[in-house]
Amino acid sequence: MAIEDDITFFETVPTLAVLGKQALRVLAIGAETRQLESGAVLFYAGELVDGGYIVQDGTLLVEHATPSEGSEYTVGPGTLLGELALLTDSISPITAIAKEPTVLIRISRNLFRKMLEGYPAAAKRLRDSMAERVDDWTRELTTVKSALEGK
Repeated sequence: MAIEDDITFFETVPTLAVLGKQALRVLAIGAETRQLESGAVLFYAGELVDGGYIVQDGTLLVEHATPSEGSEYTVGPGTLLGELALLTDSISPITAIAKEPTVLIRISRNLFRKMLEGYPAAAKRLRDSMAERVDDWTRELTTVKSALEGK
């Protein structure tokens, strides 16, 4: 894909969309494409992950480390795996396996951090977006807690 196509694709990924075109251009230039054959493992639960992977084409089976109901699901194009690993050392809670030939875009933590350093406005938008998501999760957990305590 051309750089402009990659930027347009990145704009469909919620975490990346807040960064803005110039910051996305840096990511598009420095990102790596990776192809997996059907059945190939992208990473295992418990492994250190050093960047994020965006499914560009194909699908991945995602399995949580602890088997439980709903612990397996499929993700496809536009899904970002390893979001936290873009910012900090992160141990994957999941195993990701290609269900079919799959194309991924890898953004290394080093590239992502350098982009944030070069584009402080993008870093602020990302921080604000993540803070809003944490607030939403906190409200949801409070609702669940209240419902459980009411039983």
